[in-house]
Amino acid sequence: MSVRAQDLGARVTGAPRTRRRRGFRAEGRAAFWFLLPSLLGFLAFLLFPLVASLGLSFTNWQLLNQPKFIGIANYIRLFTVDPSFWRVLVNTIFYTVEYLVLNIVLAVGMAVWISSLRWGKRLFRLIFFLPTFTPMIGVSLVWVLIFTPGGLMDWVVQSLGLPVPNFLVDPAWAMQAIVIVSLWSGFGYNLLLFGAALESIPQTYLDAAQIDGANAWQRFWRIKLPLISPTLFFGTVMTAITALQVFDQVYSMTRGGPGVATATLGFFIYQNGFSTYRMGYASSIAWVMFVIIMALTALQFRLQRKWVHYDE
Repeated sequence: MSVRAQDLGARVTGAPRTRRRRGFRAEGRAAFWFLLPSLLGFLAFLLFPLVASLGLSFTNWQLLNQPKFIGIANYIRLFTVDPSFWRVLVNTIFYTVEYLVLNIVLAVGMAVWISSLRWGKRLFRLIFFLPTFTPMIGVSLVWVLIFTPGGLMDWVVQSLGLPVPNFLVDPAWAMQAIVIVSLWSGFGYNLLLFGAALESIPQTYLDAAQIDGANAWQRFWRIKLPLISPTLFFGTVMTAITALQVFDQVYSMTRGGPGVATATLGFFIYQNGFSTYRMGYASSIAWVMFVIIMALTALQFRLQRKWVHYDE
């Protein structure tokens, strides 16, 4: 082949590549301009405040004065001097564990029951999912009326023949009231999630197990639960993250009381930042909560290898 023919062949094969590169560049520029508003919002409302709060956690800024760098003094005070922190941390973990277990068990149980119905599946899912749309502040205020002495909850307890506690004043029951409100408002999301996962299980698997003599419990434990485990894992992680940040119910119903019986990390941050105006100290609490959430989430991802089954 002559040199001229080789040059012509290179031009012919190189022209489409050049056009493709120009097309990619034009698409990249167009994508950049479409993504720019979201990127600016991410920088202005998420990344910059996140970095700023980390910087403020090393200061003693009290909102009305200039921030003064004090190193890790806020963190030292948090772990060694402030006795309220450990009580608040225990409250947060207690609430998270109880709410997480009850939420997942209730959502899975209701999802299995609804999926077994012959009619009304969509109606029941809609009914249980609707509370997730309601604002938590409004829901909490309504439940305060329910828990008020002489209210609906007292009537329910009395009808069961049980002693009537003062839910919002008794330290032993105040956190339970917070959990009840959270469950009523939040378990519908997981119910819908798990219901969709159950509906996606091939019916042939269940029919084959039934032919082999598996009862309803064995079909659930050996077939349904492993097949929905990825969805169950996702719901568990998201529910745990949400529970660790609980604030609205505590603020609306008990203000962390009685005493500090229902104070959580989210409310503790608000209390120090917007009640006593110790923004630097509140920022340090927020970062401790962030580290706790990240650590627990990483632990959940590590433990998923033992019980989550993905289709290969």
